Amino acid sequence: MLLFSSRNVAASFIYVYVASIPLNEFMERKETQSKMSDQELQEPPKWRALNYKQRRVIGVLIEKAKTTPDAYPMTVNALTNGCNQKSNRSPQMTLDSFEVEEVLEQLREIGAVAEVHGDGRVIKYRHYMKDWLACEGNELAIMAELLLRGEQTLGELRSRAARMGKIPDIGSLRPLVEDLQRKKLVVALTAPGRGQIVTHGLYEPREHDRLLEKHGRTSAEPVPERSAAPVNSPTSHTESAAPIQSAETITASETPLIKELQQEMQELRGEVGRLKKEIEDIWSSLG
Repeated sequence: MLLFSSRNVAASFIYVYVASIPLNEFMERKETQSKMSDQELQEPPKWRALNYKQRRVIGVLIEKAKTTPDAYPMTVNALTNGCNQKSNRSPQMTLDSFEVEEVLEQLREIGAVAEVHGDGRVIKYRHYMKDWLACEGNELAIMAELLLRGEQTLGELRSRAARMGKIPDIGSLRPLVEDLQRKKLVVALTAPGRGQIVTHGLYEPREHDRLLEKHGRTSAEPVPERSAAPVNSPTSHTESAAPIQSAETITASETPLIKELQQEMQELRGEVGRLKKEIEDIWSSLG
């Protein structure tokens, strides 16, 4: 007496079914299934452009979820205080609770945030940025910092985002920023290299164009690559021509470098000034 397990019977039916399908039809079905799988994997992003109030609320929700998880999800009052916070915000805002509630409703309608009903009577809110932006961890920390402050150099971004993620140096920041650029969540405003300025890609079209114009770009222009310094290649070996050629070459090669160093000095002075202001704000809040 032969005993057949349910697995053997199922396998037999599958074999008979597949064997009865013509080879070309079977291959067409497999190709269709493969295409459907690729389409499912390449779903369009959920995120969209946000106005400045929406960006601030989203940035605060991400920040507080990472830095003060015990106080997250957040009430409307806590969110209002976070939006109007003096430190680590640019520009400064003075939103009231009614404005924040209106923004939360707008974000809830597009699936970016949700209400949380706990044991208490007060409604709280949480973000859905992991799914909405399709990023998490260090990438989400970078996006939060850009949403809270806007355009900034990679050095500034690294030091500020490090409080929400593990980003020890510029070397670890660059691949994260490049991945976000591929997702169009981050936009480079200046050429790659030291002092490069980036921002997020969630601006509304008019804001986005104004920001590009500020840095001498248009929406159609790619970010220019950093040009290499010219190589000293004198064409004459006479004693009288050599000093003139050397001076011209030095002037041509050092001028871009001097300009770059001057720009970095200005950025460093600005960063020191902002840090002083943040320290003053912290002392005033403690006092």
